[in-house]
Amino acid sequence: MGDTLDTAVATEGYSVPFFINGEEVHPPRSFQVISPATGKSIHRSGSATNVEVDAAVEAAANAFKTWRKTIPRTRRDIFLKAATIFERRKEELSRYMMEETSCPQQWADFNIGVAQDFLTDVAGRLSSLNGTVPTTEDPNIGAMVVREPFGVVLAIAPWNAPYILSMRSVLYPIAAGNTAILKASEACPRTMWGLVSVFHEAGLPAGVLNMLVHEPANAAAITEKLIASPHIKKINFTGSTGVGRIIGRLAGEHLKPVLLELGGKASAIVWEDADLENAAVQCALGAFLNSGQICMSTERILVHKNVRAEFEKKLVGTVEHIFGKDVPVLINSLAVAKNKKLVQDALRKGATLLYGDAAAEESSNTRLRPIVVSGVTPEMDIYQTESFGPTVSLLEIDSEEEALRITNDTEYGLTSAVFTEDLRRGLRLAKEIETGAVHINSMTIHDESALPHGGAKSSGYGRFNASSGMDEWTRTKTITYKF
Repeated sequence: MGDTLDTAVATEGYSVPFFINGEEVHPPRSFQVISPATGKSIHRSGSATNVEVDAAVEAAANAFKTWRKTIPRTRRDIFLKAATIFERRKEELSRYMMEETSCPQQWADFNIGVAQDFLTDVAGRLSSLNGTVPTTEDPNIGAMVVREPFGVVLAIAPWNAPYILSMRSVLYPIAAGNTAILKASEACPRTMWGLVSVFHEAGLPAGVLNMLVHEPANAAAITEKLIASPHIKKINFTGSTGVGRIIGRLAGEHLKPVLLELGGKASAIVWEDADLENAAVQCALGAFLNSGQICMSTERILVHKNVRAEFEKKLVGTVEHIFGKDVPVLINSLAVAKNKKLVQDALRKGATLLYGDAAAEESSNTRLRPIVVSGVTPEMDIYQTESFGPTVSLLEIDSEEEALRITNDTEYGLTSAVFTEDLRRGLRLAKEIETGAVHINSMTIHDESALPHGGAKSSGYGRFNASSGMDEWTRTKTITYKF
C-alpha cells in the first residue's frame, strides 16, 4: 500500500467508500489499493480520520437502542435475504476479492459459499438464545437469568479469507442484538465493502453495521481511538498474534472483553498405519491452499519413521499434481521474503529440500511456488515461526510421546490433524494435543458454521461459530423478585 498518485489522477478513479449510518461516506483522505499480482493501483480507498470514527460510533450507539429490541424473526428474515443476495452477486463479489488479494477464483467462491452458510445457520439459531429460571434458596423468591447484548462491538477482520472472517466477525454480534463497526482490512476494502453492502441491500437498519478502513500509517491511532470509545463494549480481532497482543492490552486497559483468533503453527501427525494417499492429499491441501496464507494451514508434518520414505514420495507427487502448474501470488513481497529466509536458514542448518526452490526468480517478487523441507530440527527458525506462506516442514517421529511433544512444542494452539486407521489412537492423541481443534484423517483447515472455532495458548481465546458463537455476544443478567 502506498500513496504515490497525485491528487488529480487519484480523483479520476474509483474510491471505496465507508458505510456509516446506512449511507456511503467518502472521507477527504484516501490511499491506493495495490494489486499483489501486478504491483499497480487497482483503485483508491477512503482513509478514516477521527471525524468518521466518531460518526460511526455514534451511529452504532444510536442504532443499538432499537436493534436490541427487534424480534428474532426480523433478524432471521434479513439474514436469509442477505444469503440470497450473496448468491445473486457472487460473480461481482468474487471479482472484488480476486482483484484485491490476487487469490484464485476457487478460493473466492469458497469464501462466498461459507459466508452464505454462516447466514443461513445463524438465521436458524436465533430462537435458541434463551435464559434460565433457576431454583432459589428461598421459596418466596423467584429468579430469572436473562441474556442481553453488550452494545456496540468493534470487529477487526483480515484480508486472507475476507468474506468468511469479516462475516463471522459481525454476523454473530448483530444476530445477538448488538450493533457493529467493521474495521476493514486496508488490503481489501472493496471486498469488505461488498459484504456490508449485501446486509444493507437486505434491509439491515441504518447504523446496525458500519464500516471503516484506514491507511496503514494510521492503524495504531484509529484502533486505539475505537477501543477507547465508551460506546465500544466488546472487541473481536482475527489476525497475527503480535497484533493480537496489542489489541488485548488495549482492551484490558479499558476493561473491555475481547475475542481473539490469532496465528497458528498447525501440525499433522502421519502414523505408520495411515492411509498415505489420503494423508498426502490432505497435507498438501492443508499446507498450500491460498498459498498457505490461512491461520489453520499445515506448517509441520510429523511422519512415522516406518513410512517416511513412502509418504515423502506421495506428498511430493501430490503437491506437483495439485499445485505444480501455477505460481501463486502472495499478499506482498514481504511474505515471500519471510518464507525464503525461513527455508534458507533451515537448509544452512542441515535440512533438505524435497520440493520447490527458495532461490527461484519468478515474474514478480510477490510470487512463490510451494516448498517442502525435510529434516527440520528445533534449531531452525522454521520449526517455531509461523510462515503464513507456501512452505511446510517434515519431521520424523517413532512414538506417540514424541509426536505429542513436537506437536505441543509451539506457542500456538489453533488446529491440528492426525492420520491413522486406528480411531482409538486418533482420539487418544487428540485429547492430548493442545489446540482448539483436532481433525482425524482430514486436513488442518476446517471451518464450518456448526462447529465452534478458536484456539488455545497464543492462538487466542473465545469462540466464533455455532451456539457458542452466539453466546459470546451476550451477557447474563440476574433478576430476582419476591412473590
